[in-house]
Amino acid sequence: MPFRFLHTADLHLDSPIASLALRNGDLADLVRGASRRVFERIVDLAIAEELDALLIAGDLYDGGQTSMAMALFLAAQMRRLEALGIRAFIIRGNHDAQSQITRELTFPPNVHVFDGRGRPVRAGALGDGREVHVHGISFGQTHAPASLLPGYRPPVPDAVNIGMLHTSLAGSGRHDNYAPVGVAELLAHGFDYWALGHIHQRAIHSRTPPVVMPGIPQGRDINEAGSKSVTLVTIGDDGSFALEERFLAVAAFQRVTVDLSGIEEWASMLRAVRTALEDAREQVSADQVVCRVALSGATALAWQLRRDHDLLSGELQALAEDVGACWIEAVELDVRPVGRTDAREDIGALAELSAIIEQDVLSSHAYRAELRETLSGLMAQLPREVRDLLGTDEAAEEALLSAAAARGASEVIPKLAAEREGDRP
Repeated sequence: MPFRFLHTADLHLDSPIASLALRNGDLADLVRGASRRVFERIVDLAIAEELDALLIAGDLYDGGQTSMAMALFLAAQMRRLEALGIRAFIIRGNHDAQSQITRELTFPPNVHVFDGRGRPVRAGALGDGREVHVHGISFGQTHAPASLLPGYRPPVPDAVNIGMLHTSLAGSGRHDNYAPVGVAELLAHGFDYWALGHIHQRAIHSRTPPVVMPGIPQGRDINEAGSKSVTLVTIGDDGSFALEERFLAVAAFQRVTVDLSGIEEWASMLRAVRTALEDAREQVSADQVVCRVALSGATALAWQLRRDHDLLSGELQALAEDVGACWIEAVELDVRPVGRTDAREDIGALAELSAIIEQDVLSSHAYRAELRETLSGLMAQLPREVRDLLGTDEAAEEALLSAAAARGASEVIPKLAAEREGDRP
């Protein structure tokens, strides 16, 4: 009889909305509740498949803001598993280490949360009597600059050994360095399966034995775009491993780029966007798709798109609603007038004004001070967790100011050009 388990990680339950562009209240509610709904689906799948175990390889929570309501929700979901004899194995990741609930929540007896000592736990057995043991080490602090691999015990003899580890592996450009370790080192340790967590993009780093990073099961913003999943693992009586990717996400973020080159009519632009939204809807495995639409290319509509950005956004929202199960998170413009290589180019006074803005205004201390004052006013109105998303130190604040200034400069000249040209198509 095989042993079957579900491997997931990085649920970040009740994670704050990372995108300030989610001003649509219904969309914000959808994204805010998605992580809990996906966890319910994970439990549903474990029950429907009559699995032996659920493995959560770190970052079940999303840091210090975890509430007692979340604790009650988790306990209730684990009791659903307990009622059917399904075990749950959890290691704490860097975000879990920040959570007060991590230390206070009492799970039902079917849940084992690993400490920092690396002791294996018997999870079950195959049909031939060979035991299955799970090994894991939890983060005790929010940072783990050194490898945790030396803390793991050797494989249990004559058994199937599964290792759980929250790690950045050998490093990732978008992730901080946490419990770094090479895949070759993991393979050399002798476990039969490594259930990893931390990096939000799914990857199978080895198949024999399997070393699997399942990725985040529910994306939280446009930087976690695409279909997300969990991994269902079957260990055969012969010791073989079969991996299945299962898609459970409520919403998938997707970047949608539409080239408007040669398009001259507003209606034609809308048809092109609609086709792109329909394609995006079909490409993702999720109930809903949340799109960031980027319009590009040389088009006679360039000045009108920039001038009437509010109208454009409203019409694209209506298009998304008509497509169904589709949302617009933001609309970006990288269009230029036909015959120009840069949307900011203009003649006469506007060209001179553009040069002054770029050479003098953006670098002036007075302008930077005014920007900083505006940012401070905005920060004062935001919750702490959202403020942290915008930057946690002075360098991050300066980078944000520079990006905002550059974006504003790129928009103002085309808008002024549109105003000057009036309603002429």
